[in-house]
Amino acid sequence: MSNLRLRADLAGIPDYKPGKTASPSSGPGPFKLSSNENPYAPLPSVLAAIAIQAESVNRYPETAARELVTGLCERYGVKAANVVLGSGSSEVISQIIRATAGHGDEVVFPWRSFEAYPLLTVAAGAVPVRVPLNERHEHDFDAMAAAITERTRLIIVCNPNNPTGTTVGRAELDAFLERVPSDVTVLIDEAYAHFNRRPDTVQGIDVFRRRPNVALAHTFSKAYGLAGLRVGYAIAPAALAAAQRKVALPFAVTSLAQAAAVASLRAEAELAERVDALVAERDRVTKALVDQAWALPETQANFVWFPLGADALAGAELFEEQGLLVRPFAGEGIRVTVAETAANGRVVAAAAALVAAGLTGGLVTENRVSNAS
Repeated sequence: MSNLRLRADLAGIPDYKPGKTASPSSGPGPFKLSSNENPYAPLPSVLAAIAIQAESVNRYPETAARELVTGLCERYGVKAANVVLGSGSSEVISQIIRATAGHGDEVVFPWRSFEAYPLLTVAAGAVPVRVPLNERHEHDFDAMAAAITERTRLIIVCNPNNPTGTTVGRAELDAFLERVPSDVTVLIDEAYAHFNRRPDTVQGIDVFRRRPNVALAHTFSKAYGLAGLRVGYAIAPAALAAAQRKVALPFAVTSLAQAAAVASLRAEAELAERVDALVAERDRVTKALVDQAWALPETQANFVWFPLGADALAGAELFEEQGLLVRPFAGEGIRVTVAETAANGRVVAAAAALVAAGLTGGLVTENRVSNAS
């Protein structure tokens, strides 16, 4: 039996639970809808860039990633001093937490939201402050403002919010930011921003340009379809970016990831067509669910949130019986990724099966189910 001395506070952190992975199958499905992955393979131009770079993986990647940073600077009109790369947006968020908060400091964020927020906060020695979402599953900015104390060092805004898919409007965020002390950093996590079609939504880069205490976290995992390569980036005030680099993992963004990200930036117009197709599929699915009389939060991401409460785990089992691996949150709900057309049709059918089984968490407004698929 081990008698190693370990950090006692880590005992209270639940393990991060990745989405279930489908077992190999010769037939269609089961479909993995548990990790919000892009169902499309990388573009041929991106695969070609990866293949070329693969010939030199015996060498360490370029730490400065000059070509990728230059591309991001051109894309957003920022300086290289404002861009910090990381192994996915999770590592970028971890950098910002560790750069701003230490032992006893507080990090405020909405809840439920991205489940890594409390894990990364405690790992940094700081205190997570979870602020419940409002009844519409949106950020409760009045409650978040009330949660700010002298120990608050970082506030996270997730837009669209994971796992509810709900969004933040410009006016409400501006009103909230007026209540945030100027020495407290506000991080806008925009992992799913490409799927957001809300007309008055927050554009993080606009807020960054107007407010010196705002930073952004972005990823190439979702819209760009590079989840397996792990590359994300922050756009941050120069002082914060410099602090991030001090706590960043060396060589965290591989040469393959850098090459793929550069090629993806060059192919954004082509990638945008795929994003539009996913948004169209999302809208098709949500319309079918409305036809079934589901009253779900309005999603602007590449997933749908079923806040089933006590029915969540049983509901997830029913989805799995339908050949769909989804992401359950016990006692709260189920997050279902919008993916291939065939998978999405099966989601609509599974939602109808939930209604038939009475596993709706009280979210079906009428006793009727459509045959939409």
